[in-house]
Amino acid sequence: MAFVIALAGKGGTGKTTIAGLTIRYIIEKKKRPVLAVDADSNNCLNEVLGVDVHATIGKLREESLQTIRSGAERPGGMSMEQIFDYQVQQSIIESKGFDLMVMGRPEGPGCYCAANNIIRKYTDKLSETYSYVVIDNEAGMEHLSRRTTHKVDLLLIVSDPAVRGIQTAKRINGLVEELQLEINRRLVIINRISGNEGADLKNLAEKSGLQVAGLVPQDEAIFNLDLHGKPIFQLPDDSKAVRAVFSILDSLNIP
Repeated sequence: MAFVIALAGKGGTGKTTIAGLTIRYIIEKKKRPVLAVDADSNNCLNEVLGVDVHATIGKLREESLQTIRSGAERPGGMSMEQIFDYQVQQSIIESKGFDLMVMGRPEGPGCYCAANNIIRKYTDKLSETYSYVVIDNEAGMEHLSRRTTHKVDLLLIVSDPAVRGIQTAKRINGLVEELQLEINRRLVIINRISGNEGADLKNLAEKSGLQVAGLVPQDEAIFNLDLHGKPIFQLPDDSKAVRAVFSILDSLNIP
């Protein structure tokens, strides 16, 4: 079974960038295949990783429902479940060192529960064929209540350098306990530190019962890549963010 790393946090913390750097770390340091899962309905992990999305779980589900409603003939007498399973397998984006599965936004009205359930099912299924799975969850805590994130070896809760970010991290940590999710380790990363606020925020987080894995400094190089729509894989090895995230992950002794 794969070692599963999930990321959570409120919007605007740089969670997806940390997810991308985590994937880069595994590719470069562990040299094993990674399944990247973008479980955010507003998918953007692909942009951080520098790949195009040709299909999403949400869109495939809507198309399958339309096929059922129309009564269209199914190829080879296959069941809709078999057809959908094949489509999901085909939707996985293959790249150098990693594959990517994207939830996306369902085109029809309603909640994302069905698409979340599908993501969870196929993440579990595909984790048998990968050494590592990295799940970039949507902002906030709803994905936890819907149990998109479960059976996780390491949950990284990303906070921005603000008290409100630490408070959100505390609520996420509490919800994990309340729902009794199968998460082995929960750690906080405080991102985009630009001055001396890191020590105070780390102290606040620890007083709130959180374990802080480390601090990641503000990195102008990331801003410049984002500005030009370039993937974080183009960050130089001596980038402040790359060095900080890699050092944090080294300290966690990921198998």
